[in-house]
Amino acid sequence: MSKLPKRRILKSPRMFQRVYQKGRSWANHHLVLYVFPAMGPETKAGFAAGKKLGGAVVRNRLKRLLRESYRRQCWRVKEGVHLLLVARKSAIGIKQPVMEAAFLALGRKAGLFRGEDEAKAYDKKDASASH
Repeated sequence: MSKLPKRRILKSPRMFQRVYQKGRSWANHHLVLYVFPAMGPETKAGFAAGKKLGGAVVRNRLKRLLRESYRRQCWRVKEGVHLLLVARKSAIGIKQPVMEAAFLALGRKAGLFRGEDEAKAYDKKDASASH
């Protein structure tokens, strides 16, 4: 399993607040997605699970599920946005594929993903850069 680069993660409370307060939101049964346009081309994501969801073990597991769902699909996400993924109570106890499907559904609803042609061009660019 590869790791999400630190430069691609929202860390500062100030940035979390900006995305949370000024970003546009979409929700489904398991999570809420906040999207805010970034100043630069870099896409960053933050992950949250509130204290109402349970103890530290439960919250950390939910954030791991959110991070992994994003990591597996981050190649689809358009550049130049900041995301905040927030787990909901119904996400407690779900498995990784269910969380990933919830993220994909919200991403499509929000228009967060590149078009298929654009995604293929991005894949080719990444493949040539890695060689």
